[in-house]
Amino acid sequence: MIDRDSPVTEEELHTFVDGELPADRQEAVTAWLGAHAEQAALVAAWRAQADAIRARYGAVAEEPVPERLKLEQILRSGRNKRSWPAVAAAALVALMIGGAAGWVARGASVAAPHSFEAFTAEALDAYKLYVVEVRHPVEVPGDERAHMTQWLSKRVGAPLNVPELQSLGLKLVGGRLLPGPTGAAAFYMYESQSGERFTVYCARSASPQTALRYRDETRAAAFYWVENNVAYVVSGPADHDHLKQVTRAVWEQVDGRKS
Repeated sequence: MIDRDSPVTEEELHTFVDGELPADRQEAVTAWLGAHAEQAALVAAWRAQADAIRARYGAVAEEPVPERLKLEQILRSGRNKRSWPAVAAAALVALMIGGAAGWVARGASVAAPHSFEAFTAEALDAYKLYVVEVRHPVEVPGDERAHMTQWLSKRVGAPLNVPELQSLGLKLVGGRLLPGPTGAAAFYMYESQSGERFTVYCARSASPQTALRYRDETRAAAFYWVENNVAYVVSGPADHDHLKQVTRAVWEQVDGRKS
């Protein structure tokens, strides 16, 4: 933690790691880190983590953002650069384009939003969008698990259980709320010490209970199932056996077999 009276803020340190710190602050922050070994080690760890994420997911980051997920980016980027009418107009255009593109691409599957294809497509798109984020991969940090569980359960409209995956070497990064095929969806992210990331996506579904189904998209893959009227998708790197191990650990917890 950074002392409140410090001339260098934690936000500046993150900006320093990202290479976005203004030139007139570079020298001061560098000198301050030279006199604060503990914070310098923390910054080094952040930089190593960022490098590991870029090395592993750099190719994913170059993929185009799906049209149906561009609205959030438009709203964020326009918040400080455009007037609200301009942002609203851009958002409306994005929604129209996204809706048309989705209908053409998926055809009748749009009329059946509870399907395996619809849920895994949304989950994998979210995985690709957020897995490459270093500073803002989630809305609620993992150390606020109780609050996150209550909030997302209420928004999704079903009792949710945030899985504990420490036994697999995966730390809960946190979670966020997303739009899903049937309404609100919960999205949790986990990370290993090497920077490997996995996500759990869940939303209400009218489909009956299902067995595990697998989808592979070269750089990413996902397992899907439905339990107690909630559809779950566990996404991660396209390593079938490892992803299945993570999925099993999630499944054993969300269906109530483990607390």
